Amino acid sequence: MRLFRLPLALAALLALACPAAAQMSPEAMTDRIEQVIGFSAEFGTAFDEITAAMRDGDIDTVAAYGAYPFEVAANGELYDMFEANDLADNWDALLLPQTIAAIGAQDYGDLIVSSDGIGFAAGAMWMNFVCADDTCDSGDWLITRINN
Repeated sequence: MRLFRLPLALAALLALACPAAAQMSPEAMTDRIEQVIGFSAEFGTAFDEITAAMRDGDIDTVAAYGAYPFEVAANGELYDMFEANDLADNWDALLLPQTIAAIGAQDYGDLIVSSDGIGFAAGAMWMNFVCADDTCDSGDWLITRINN
């Protein structure tokens, strides 16, 4: 019996040590985004628009958020998106309905935040802040990768 307790205790400790597995409050997530990347207020707007566009099937809005060129992993291959039309015109072939639904249903407190950007739907889509110039005083949150 004791042998079973040790793995259970270790599993419980690991679960507690992994804050990424726990959902954050919206305020805590905003603070995390601000600490790691910055521009959290701008991200909040992008988050709302991207998730709504995915739910509503608004392909043009999603395509307008692309950091062109970027890659889409689909069908076991990588596809280069050079402009918004590349994504919009190939939407059905590149994005699985499950991916679209998962991004559309993304909970703000369950985002992945790292120095590489912000991941939606367990990494199915990544966004990052793209600076407008070298000062990086302004810019836009844009899609940098989509994975199916």
